[in-house]
Amino acid sequence: MLKVIFSREDILRTRVAAAADPVWELVLSLHLLQGRGRDPLLTEWRRTVARGLRTDTTADRFRLLLALNPPRGYFPDFLTPYASKDGLDAGLEAVRGTPVDLLRRDLTRLAEENVLPASASALARGQPDVLSHLTDSMVRYQSLAVTPYWSRIQAAVEADRARRARAMLDGGAEGLLTSLRPSMRWADGVLEVLDYPDSRELHLDGRGLLLVPSFFCARTPVALLDPSLPPVLVYPVDRLGGLMPEPGSAAHRDADAAQREALAALLGRTRAAVLEAADEGCTTGEVARRLRISAAAASQHTTVLRNAGLLVSHRDRNTVLHTLTPLGRAVLDA
Repeated sequence: MLKVIFSREDILRTRVAAAADPVWELVLSLHLLQGRGRDPLLTEWRRTVARGLRTDTTADRFRLLLALNPPRGYFPDFLTPYASKDGLDAGLEAVRGTPVDLLRRDLTRLAEENVLPASASALARGQPDVLSHLTDSMVRYQSLAVTPYWSRIQAAVEADRARRARAMLDGGAEGLLTSLRPSMRWADGVLEVLDYPDSRELHLDGRGLLLVPSFFCARTPVALLDPSLPPVLVYPVDRLGGLMPEPGSAAHRDADAAQREALAALLGRTRAAVLEAADEGCTTGEVARRLRISAAAASQHTTVLRNAGLLVSHRDRNTVLHTLTPLGRAVLDA
């Protein structure tokens, strides 16, 4: 179990990342790609990415990157710098600028449980060409595994942020931390991450905590090993039906045709009003009250909108919160 220890100041300085973090998504997707999990929501994504890696024309382009990201256990802290909250380019620049002592420390720790390629030794010495090769392979992998699916990743993260914002409005910072169940438990100034692979404590010491919602995070939240780094806790979001298949594939054409058919069912003032009501997040009961329709009718309309890819819905005990996807927002703006 991981125990994150908060002071009162830490509670006040806790916040949720403004958007999906491209470097965290890149790194965590590598773990899922190489793992043995059989999540049906990721099956087509795995096949597509694995095929892209096999057919890449540059031999061994990804060998070092894959070795640095085993499917289980420790992976280097330097691969997910705090600067990545400002975007992919900022994160990769921070990776290229990692001090040699941190490279050596992280790679020594990784080598205790994993066999690393020869290039890892040069990386540990901070050789610029190896660091550039590593970040180039990260860019190429990002284009294969993350960028084609970014709108769905963003939709899942935005839906989670809406849920956390609502928890914050209803219960303050402690309401936000309480909303992280069931994978985490908040009580008496301590956030416990359940089923964590090792037992340790992270004392925030007035720095606060950055919560990073992640599409590719597996069941267990992730924290950096080095307690001196800015405190970050990455946690999984609902995947909202998985990833759309690669554009141009037969599976993608079938899914696209199904979505067009569902969109045809959207015409009408009531559903447009439901879409507008969901702009800032609302429950089924709130939709019914605002539009003066029955709960059953509200549920039916939100189901149609969800099937068309315009809404996402998240159940929390006895309520269902509906929020817009990027497509839903675009339709509403139009």
